[in-house]
Amino acid sequence: MEGDDLESIRARRMAEMQSQFGQGRGGGGGGGGPSQEEQMEKARQMDDMKHSILSQVLDQPARARLNTIAMTKPEKAKMVENMLIQMAKSGQLQSKIGEDQLKGLLERVSEQTQKKTTVKFKRRVLDDSDED
Repeated sequence: MEGDDLESIRARRMAEMQSQFGQGRGGGGGGGGPSQEEQMEKARQMDDMKHSILSQVLDQPARARLNTIAMTKPEKAKMVENMLIQMAKSGQLQSKIGEDQLKGLLERVSEQTQKKTTVKFKRRVLDDSDED
């Protein structure tokens, strides 16, 4: 039942996006590109679509955890959000993601983005020949 709802929302959003892109390319007058207002509207719609997909694939505790992570590490949260959206679009998600599954995704992202640091110690030997 949830899968049908998700599919209907995806289809509706895809149709909206296709109609917007079709109007922007083929129609219109002598303007070079979309105006700033149109760009802001498209960005808002994309953001709304992202939030609706995430609310459908994440349960409430997982959504709260992702929002908390977005406050401290926005780049990591964006990576996880994009991963979840891609998984939802490709049909890899059969049910809602729980907090434990979200932790697993976060660990995978952390492993990919983890910076390797090395510390090298350079030891110097002092010559004590003056003390003799």
